[in-house]
Amino acid sequence: MSNRRSGHVARSTFRPHSETPGKTPRRSPRRTPARTFIRTADGVPIDAVHEPGVTHRDAPDLVFVVAHGFTGDADRPHVRRIAEAFAHHGAVVTFSFRGHGASGGRSTVGDREVLDLAAAVTWARGFGHARVVTVGFSMGGSVVLRHAALYADDGEAGTDAVVSVSAPARWYYRGTAPMRRLHWLVMRPAGRLVGRYGMRTRIHHRDWDPVPLSPVEAVPRIAPRPLLVVHGDRDGYFPLDHPRMLAEAAGDHGELWLEPGMGHAEHASGEGLLHRIGDWAVARAG
Repeated sequence: MSNRRSGHVARSTFRPHSETPGKTPRRSPRRTPARTFIRTADGVPIDAVHEPGVTHRDAPDLVFVVAHGFTGDADRPHVRRIAEAFAHHGAVVTFSFRGHGASGGRSTVGDREVLDLAAAVTWARGFGHARVVTVGFSMGGSVVLRHAALYADDGEAGTDAVVSVSAPARWYYRGTAPMRRLHWLVMRPAGRLVGRYGMRTRIHHRDWDPVPLSPVEAVPRIAPRPLLVVHGDRDGYFPLDHPRMLAEAAGDHGELWLEPGMGHAEHASGEGLLHRIGDWAVARAG
């Protein structure tokens, strides 16, 4: 859905605060809550929130950067609940993808959103956090996989560990009723109007050209950084062949959790699961 080359990786033009380019992050992370607009490499303003965490006497060196699902944003109750859970394990950065919430631009449903995540990770590192874990849900789950692959050698905008929850393995899947409805929403003018006025999501009208690297193609490029794939066995959007394809592509650097009774993405992620993800991140992120 972008008219620019999807494999192109551009670094964010935003540099948090007054950090010097190439400078090593501070050893003592700043315990500073903040909210601001950061700017992506292609010039889109992204609404971003930094929260320092709640359980550490000193500011944690680990930060979770949360990539929400389609039609979410940083202020949605289900995204705030995710952030509150992860705050018991480290600092948290949430943001709204382009076309969502207060952010500018229009959604490309997973293509140019890798630039939004790269800008958020760069901003997070600017607070002095030495370790970054990207955690994505549904559309955000596909974005964290592609971001980790495309920014594998970028110490500023890249990640140290990846968690992908309820993500597709391949594009254009229409095998379930929810996904057929989503394709109508994205591909039809009437659907995009529903998205804009009914779901506060502005969707780009252009098709992908070229088609972005698929999640399953991205996964092998993430190694040697650890990857956790989480999926519910009652997911109504993507059946279990999707997480199994991702886990197979990951090989030894990946881990698969198939959650009994779990549905789809943020709404289906219980407190127990979120804290297990938080524990995994603390143990595995460098």
